[in-house]
Amino acid sequence: MKYRQTLLAASLSILLGGCSLLQPLVGPDYRLPELRLPQAWLRAEPAAMAAPAVDPATWWRQLNDPQLDGLVTAALQSSLDLRAAQARLRQARASRSQAVAGLAPSVGVSGGASRSKSASEIAPNATVNTLYQAGFDASWELDLFGGTRRGIEAANADLAASQASLDNTRVSLVAEVARNYVELRGYQQRLAIARANLASQAETLQITQWRNEAGLASSLDVEQARTTREQTRASIPDLQNGLVAAENRLAILLGRQPGALQAELAATKPLPEAPDSVAAGIPADVLRQRPDLVAAERTLAAETARVGQKVAARFPSLTLSGSFGWQAYGLSALGGSGTLARSLAGSLAATLFDGGRLRAQVEIQNAVQEQALISYESAVLTALEEIENSLYAYAQARERVSARRAAAEAAKNAALLARSQYESGLADFQKVLETERTRLIAEDNLASAETTVLTSLITLYKALGGGWQQPAAGEGKA
Repeated sequence: MKYRQTLLAASLSILLGGCSLLQPLVGPDYRLPELRLPQAWLRAEPAAMAAPAVDPATWWRQLNDPQLDGLVTAALQSSLDLRAAQARLRQARASRSQAVAGLAPSVGVSGGASRSKSASEIAPNATVNTLYQAGFDASWELDLFGGTRRGIEAANADLAASQASLDNTRVSLVAEVARNYVELRGYQQRLAIARANLASQAETLQITQWRNEAGLASSLDVEQARTTREQTRASIPDLQNGLVAAENRLAILLGRQPGALQAELAATKPLPEAPDSVAAGIPADVLRQRPDLVAAERTLAAETARVGQKVAARFPSLTLSGSFGWQAYGLSALGGSGTLARSLAGSLAATLFDGGRLRAQVEIQNAVQEQALISYESAVLTALEEIENSLYAYAQARERVSARRAAAEAAKNAALLARSQYESGLADFQKVLETERTRLIAEDNLASAETTVLTSLITLYKALGGGWQQPAAGEGKA
């Protein structure tokens, strides 16, 4: 009979727990906000819509630069920012496990011994009694109104938001590595141009000095030639500073000390070749791909679920508790049929008056949920703005390169003609200086424009959400 009573109590507890899980959840059910999105990008060139698709997870590979590929791979393996984001993801997983544990009962084991003796006034011949006890204790708060389940729902959304934040860190990391690599190669190109012009201007100065000694040029021509040479020399330190800064930034992005990549990146190499077109995709698909928007949307889902948590706190709570064990005055007697002790209890608690504290908590969470909704809508608009600006900037950068390439070629030809005419006595020295100065500016502008094309492309792919791996069909994802 005793065991039947215990079995009946356990069955009743399980039945109540199952019924609690079938109860409807209080609070609002989450629904994805409906946003009006454009059907196509306003600033996208027709070629961008018809361009072949590029794997967004490895977009940088279309630049065909093996060294850049190696730097990106190393950064994804050892970046400190990425490691911090991975630690936050592990924290979110543990928080979810903690929330899920709230649905299960808590079971513990205990054991102990106590000695007692009555006062001599009450029992003159009292003996010392030692009571031994051991057993199991359990308690279970039933989720009658779904507060715990809403907590799990919020934890699931937090976990997905943390995963999306990790993906967004990857996007930013890849873009930063590519941008600094391109800037480093751009500085190398500009340094090469400045040094080549410096050598040419030094040669011009030497020729001018010879002509001055021969009485064919004035001292003014010599000083003007020296001024032009020194101005070019003065521009070199600034370019070197920019190169070293980009190199050190790359080392930090890879989780290394500044200067660690100096030997690896010392050799001057040309800029990567920009693709002829970019596949911009459809706005709705692109926005679903951006991990920062996924994180914002999942944060909204989590805050919506927490509204239900706060609402459930206003309803009664039912807790079941019980114990099962043995008690005896002798240690060897524990476990005997007469030493069995057990108890089962249930408690129902509800708040009758708290001055409006619980109601205020619901209102606070409603406001937090509204803020999350506004943040999500704002993030979507910001993403649209970034992509439109990036598409336009990339198109304009390509046009600028075409014009500056033509200008650099013309300036080079003009400088060669002016120098030839000067040596033949058909042009004055001022014309030589002007054309050489124009040539330096035009070639430097061309190198800067080519660098800007690539950095604009990198910014565009970052805005499109490229740089992270989407899960394959059927693959689990938080």
